[in-house]
Amino acid sequence: MSRPESDRERATGAVTAAQPELLRRLGTLDAVTIGLGAMIGAGIFAALAPAADAAGNAMLVSLLIAGFVAFCNATSSAELAANHPESGGTYVYGRERLGEWWGFLAGWGFVSGKTASCAAMALAFGAYVSPDAAKPLAIAAVIALTALNYRGISRTLSATRLILVVVLVVLAGVVLASLFGGEADTGNLEPFFDVGPYGVLQGSAILFFAFAGYARIATLGEEVRDPATTIRAAVPAALAIALAVYAAVILSALIAVGPASLASSPAPLETAVSAGSFGWFAPAVTAGAAAATLGVLLSMIAGVSRTMLAMARRHEMPVYFEAVHPIYRVPHHADVAIAVVVCAIVALSDLRGAIAFSAFTILLYYAVANASALRLEPSERSRPRWIFVVGLAGCVVLAATLPPGAIAAGTVVLAAGAVARLIARRA
Repeated sequence: MSRPESDRERATGAVTAAQPELLRRLGTLDAVTIGLGAMIGAGIFAALAPAADAAGNAMLVSLLIAGFVAFCNATSSAELAANHPESGGTYVYGRERLGEWWGFLAGWGFVSGKTASCAAMALAFGAYVSPDAAKPLAIAAVIALTALNYRGISRTLSATRLILVVVLVVLAGVVLASLFGGEADTGNLEPFFDVGPYGVLQGSAILFFAFAGYARIATLGEEVRDPATTIRAAVPAALAIALAVYAAVILSALIAVGPASLASSPAPLETAVSAGSFGWFAPAVTAGAAAATLGVLLSMIAGVSRTMLAMARRHEMPVYFEAVHPIYRVPHHADVAIAVVVCAIVALSDLRGAIAFSAFTILLYYAVANASALRLEPSERSRPRWIFVVGLAGCVVLAATLPPGAIAAGTVVLAAGAVARLIARRA
């Protein structure tokens, strides 16, 4: 005879007797790798041009602001994940600490924003490999990586680790080529602050897109060993490494060619490398960009599917998505559904628009995370509350500085999800 459900299980729907459970396989180094695989590459290869256009040479200030806001958000996420070691991330935290509607807002924002990010990364991969065949290549990449995710988190981790090493080597080459190619000039950093505060903050909001990958660690909380220790250590470690890499690459690229050249280039790092005597390294940059976008796409699919799993368990998405594969122990129905939607979006996507849309929804997602962290009792947290307050304010301010079209699109999508949930609940 099966055991009765606990009060918590009945209240949250966290356990469904008919479904196998996810396995706790990931240690601290594994979690850091997953987080870095989701961060390193996305901002550098996809968001650098629009950030340079918004902030100019002050992009370095934008990076520091984005990094600080991300640190506050990472701290909130780590504290919450340690107390709620389940799949779903802020969807679970908002629901537990603030109420069902706030949890739904976070979960729906994450799913919609990261699905757009998946499409953007797939398109970026196709454009780097062959601009004339970008869309077919993007769709092929989505299908291949979904199949890899389908085989289990261990295979996802192995592929992420390999891609991450390749990308880090390429980015190290970019820094060396930019600084020692013969065209580097610190005069390219002048005037240093040639845009207003709005431009700096908009650059921060765009570059925040590059840091959002650390959430992947929290959304995989149900597959992490000793989550209270592992997540608290892995999230800030991954964030610090990413910030150091981004700062080195952005500074060297600005010194090499200046912000105007970066802003106008479809491949800004390739432009920085090609400006000097290391132009022969440009094909390696293209290969690194392709690897980076694949790594981010692989990790994003895994993170979004876990959030869909958590929402389906609570009947805020079709229960079809709560299925866990009996052999590979992954949310395979959610993985496949994401792939189908992303492939459909690819045909209509614009890379810069997708990044801005994703940044808006993810900033709101982290606003809910910080608000949830404010509800933690002193015994449940190891960090001061002011970090959560600053994180919440930072998310709201940065979201408000994004292009109006992205704000409008994000608001419409979030409202549509809320209306659909309300209608379904009343029905």
